[in-house]
Amino acid sequence: MKWILAIAACALMGAGPASAGPVESACLKSGSSAANPALCVCIQQVADMTLSSSDQKMAARLIKDPDKAQEIRASDNDRHEAFWLRYKNFGETAESFCAQG
Repeated sequence: MKWILAIAACALMGAGPASAGPVESACLKSGSSAANPALCVCIQQVADMTLSSSDQKMAARLIKDPDKAQEIRASDNDRHEAFWLRYKNFGETAESFCAQG
């Protein structure tokens, strides 16, 4: 666990607005009162560790359009079902890794 935190700390030092990934950008633009730059950077770091670049783009779309998330989750499409499992893992990992307080 300590090595994960060390990697995250190193990434935080190098992360800036110019290097914002799709999940971080969507997080910052979400309008959520909980969305702050440090949290959004952390969530992007988890996305980098757990999601492919195409999954990150889809995750960003779900952040921007929560109704789309419900559509994907309820879909019978095999690709959507596989994505949802990866997205759920990402969400659970981000929740524990980026917990504040």
